[in-house]
Amino acid sequence: MTMVNLTINNKKVEVPKGTSILDAAKKLNIEIPTLCNMHMVDGQTRNCKGTCRICVVEVEGKGSLIPSCSVDVSEGMNVKTHTPRVLKARRTILDLLLSDHPQDCLKCEKNLKCELQKLAMDFGIERIKYEGEISRYPIDSSSPSIIRDMDKCILCRRCVTACNDVQKVHALTNVERGFNSVISTFFNKPLSETECTYCGQCLAVCPTGALREVRDYDKVWDVLGDKNKFVLVQTAPAVRVALGEEFGFESGAITTGKMVGALKTLGFNGVYDTNFGADLTIMEEAYEFVDRFTKGENLPLITSCCPAWVKFIEDKYPEYLNLPSSCKSPQQMFGAIAKTYLAKKLNIEPKDIVVVSVMPCVAKKYEAKREEMGRDGIRDVDVVITTRELAKMIKETGINLKDIEDANFDNPLGESTGAGVIFGTTGGVMEAALRTAYEVVTGKTLENVNFEQVRGLQGIKEANVNLNGKEVRIAVASSLGNAKKIMEDIKNGKCKYDFIEIMACPGGCIDGGGQPFIKSNREILKKRMEGLYTEDTNNKLRKSHDNPVIKEVYNEFLENPNSHKAHELLHTHYGKK
Repeated sequence: MTMVNLTINNKKVEVPKGTSILDAAKKLNIEIPTLCNMHMVDGQTRNCKGTCRICVVEVEGKGSLIPSCSVDVSEGMNVKTHTPRVLKARRTILDLLLSDHPQDCLKCEKNLKCELQKLAMDFGIERIKYEGEISRYPIDSSSPSIIRDMDKCILCRRCVTACNDVQKVHALTNVERGFNSVISTFFNKPLSETECTYCGQCLAVCPTGALREVRDYDKVWDVLGDKNKFVLVQTAPAVRVALGEEFGFESGAITTGKMVGALKTLGFNGVYDTNFGADLTIMEEAYEFVDRFTKGENLPLITSCCPAWVKFIEDKYPEYLNLPSSCKSPQQMFGAIAKTYLAKKLNIEPKDIVVVSVMPCVAKKYEAKREEMGRDGIRDVDVVITTRELAKMIKETGINLKDIEDANFDNPLGESTGAGVIFGTTGGVMEAALRTAYEVVTGKTLENVNFEQVRGLQGIKEANVNLNGKEVRIAVASSLGNAKKIMEDIKNGKCKYDFIEIMACPGGCIDGGGQPFIKSNREILKKRMEGLYTEDTNNKLRKSHDNPVIKEVYNEFLENPNSHKAHELLHTHYGKK
């Protein structure tokens, strides 16, 4: 590796060739402000086109200021990052951005978490210096998951990078020029008429409030006030290792007990665990895989618990819709069981039960509204809110999450295993399925349940697993860009796998579009992942088929995995949307 020596603010530093000035400065703990720059989970993809110019610096021998995010270091370079000339330029750029930005911070969903707002405060900007015409665009609220408010767009192009370079969806692009320049869809179509998958990676990286999730927690407050409804809530595994970040906990802290305590304080009639739905999904999916693998039909089986991935294959590769598992996601399976099995247990009419989901994912809002996700006019899931929305609800009531007493999930649908909790990270679905598939096929007890080969944040992971003398070739992919690579191999006859897990978000649900904003910080994602594996390890039950309530539900209601009754409630079908 070739190393380069340079000086930044009179401090010597040595970095690998190809390092940007911005990253070299970070090595010296010198913070250079930026709006367009971002690093994605893969550690490689980044938006360094110098579009915002906030990161300009002075380089000795250069007449003009240099955008530090898009210029690499060179031997002997002498950089000054905070000279009066640099600071004046940055302040001017901020003034110009603010002159074409709505002054409605108090009403904005990103208030106090807006990067533009923070920079304005850091630079002591208290008034609009340049006044004149302001860009105005109609709000696009056509999507069930994402709202586009382009009045607040600062043209940083982060969303375009996330959508096109990382996810390979290509729903967003830059259109027009000059003052009329804006980020839009092709032919300016509403988002709902594009091939957007609603993964939410665009809004996860947006520095302002130009992209945000559809706000649904007001609906939750409404139903909680309805005494004629039995309102229950389910919480996804990735929520419990991210919610604490909104309340000052360390990243990855497991807040399960405090989260449950908060939900009960909010007034829910029942607080349950989506991990139960994950255990149920594994029962159906593992048996489905064993059946397909034994018959050699419709392989590779591809997981279907991620709604953004399901929409991606429906839109881009509809000819291969025989490959995804027919299983509903844990969210939808839980809802279906809550409004049938649990309704009978509680002696409540399904129409009087409201199922609220707390999810790390904005695509789950879309999934819950899919036509096939219910029966006889009864939806499986009624309202979906994100981790961020739950945090807002808790803050509105003045609850201090750190002080609230831990509580336990309600039964019978609050019982889950470690296999269910690891659904929240890339590789977790595959590992959970293998734990059950192994014992189904071999009839033997799996002593070591840790499948280390499928763990980690790599975009594509591969492994071979021996099931009773037969090699099962598996792959785990996170991000739709990596999903596309696998689908192209299938299309070109190069696929070598029998079983594939795909999650739309890089890193899996821990990096979902509804999680606390972290700009895809890899270290925070690692901590969230570690939190899930810790909860798995600490669980006495680590295989889905060992869950006593799962056994009870099959014995009393569903009969067997993949039975007619199970297919009626827990499976679905796909088609080009």
